[in-house]
Amino acid sequence: MTTAETDIAGDDRIIRESGIDARVAAVVEPVLRGIGFRLVRVRLFGQNGLTLQIMAEREDGTMTVEDCEEVSRALSPALDVEDPIEKAYHLEVSSPGIDRPLVRKSDFTAWIGHLVKMETSVMVAERKRFRGRIVSVDDAGVLIERDQASYGDEPSVKVPFEAISDARLILTDDLIRDALTADKKARQEAKKRRGEPAEDAAQDE
Repeated sequence: MTTAETDIAGDDRIIRESGIDARVAAVVEPVLRGIGFRLVRVRLFGQNGLTLQIMAEREDGTMTVEDCEEVSRALSPALDVEDPIEKAYHLEVSSPGIDRPLVRKSDFTAWIGHLVKMETSVMVAERKRFRGRIVSVDDAGVLIERDQASYGDEPSVKVPFEAISDARLILTDDLIRDALTADKKARQEAKKRRGEPAEDAAQDE
């Protein structure tokens, strides 16, 4: 069987799984979408015992422990039926976390101004590893401003989306602050949709 890539989340998805990860993604993504979640990443890893990590989140970016349990219950039967992995494995469902992987154009746009480290599948500006601050994002790629430029390096570099193989936010105080603010806002909006009182309603009066 040839190694295939799958673009499982429409035009917004830029980093794609391949091989077994792609087969798993093709199974779990429709299930996740059906229960109100989106797939962030699939990873199968381990030597002494295989672990299948499914990283997911709600459309508003939130992911609670209860959400992880709900996703695990929904995915287990689908994975048992389709059986995309020949060997025994442990299923692990998790949230992306604050220093999250960036897998969509919208992820990069949402975190403009923050530090990111990324790897590319081909040489870009004579390198395959980059670290810098996200300056801007367009259809062609992401512009980053290097924070640790070596002698002779341009201070900024445009990395095409099709070249990115892995990208992740770097944990900083600014990232923690902005991530907590975004999470609080998303949870308050979710409560409003459910008709529940906002947490800070009494404190704001």
